Amino acid sequence: MKNILKELRIKQYTKNFLVFAAALFAGKLLVADIIFLNVLAFFAFSFTASIVYIINDIMDVEKDRQHPDKCKRPLASGEISIPFAIGMGVSLFIVVVLMISKLNSHFGIILGIYLMMNLLYSWKLKHVVIVDVMIIAFGFVLRALAGVIATGVGTTSWFILCVFMLSLFLALAKRRHELELFAEDQGRQRKVLQFYSLSLIDQLLTIVTAMAITSYSIFASQADTLSIGGISFMSLTIPMVVYGMFRYLYLVHIKKIGGKPEDILLCDKHILGVVVLYTATIIFIRNIY
Repeated sequence: MKNILKELRIKQYTKNFLVFAAALFAGKLLVADIIFLNVLAFFAFSFTASIVYIINDIMDVEKDRQHPDKCKRPLASGEISIPFAIGMGVSLFIVVVLMISKLNSHFGIILGIYLMMNLLYSWKLKHVVIVDVMIIAFGFVLRALAGVIATGVGTTSWFILCVFMLSLFLALAKRRHELELFAEDQGRQRKVLQFYSLSLIDQLLTIVTAMAITSYSIFASQADTLSIGGISFMSLTIPMVVYGMFRYLYLVHIKKIGGKPEDILLCDKHILGVVVLYTATIIFIRNIY
């Protein structure tokens, strides 16, 4: 069971909590029907991601056995056989199809695009400079859109732009971390990093940080919530977002971490604290409205 969970990449499931975002901002996160649809969308995305991981591991099993780190993966190490992995993938696919039938066809289209995009990313696009991080960011946009489509709640273009910019920020920060981590051992770094430099990534991070904060500020200031003197209560969350991004940059530049956002969320008490405070504030604002 431990190897099965490891092969499914359970820790990566935290990325898919983004499907709950639209309902959170719409003040419908705690509505029973919305919760049910969001949970279905969450696991549909998570299982689809696991299918991609399984396909990649099967295709790269021989190369992974030669890699100092990837050789520890269940398939490469022989803890899970290829036929068993194929059976896992088929089973997950059937479950995902059943979940889609409980949602709607538009959600299925979004999930299909996500699946094909990830397969193309794994096959070719992860080696194309700039495109690699844009594909990662677009994957998060699809997660956010899936939450909108699955539940039927409304959103704005500014929300989607915020998701894209924040995701691009995290993807670039991860590339920067990898570039520094494997500076002395380039044989272990991903191929696309040869086309990046620290100065380029720092410039891109500067641009994306400014755009992310600006787009979120507009989104928050235009939110349909209670206001004082025309100032939306959602504007109170802007300093939290600014602090969270600044803290993340601090961790990347000073602490030399940032390769795995899901680990930072769980291990850095400042990031975790601001995420919890931010979520609680949104729920409070939406409930009193």
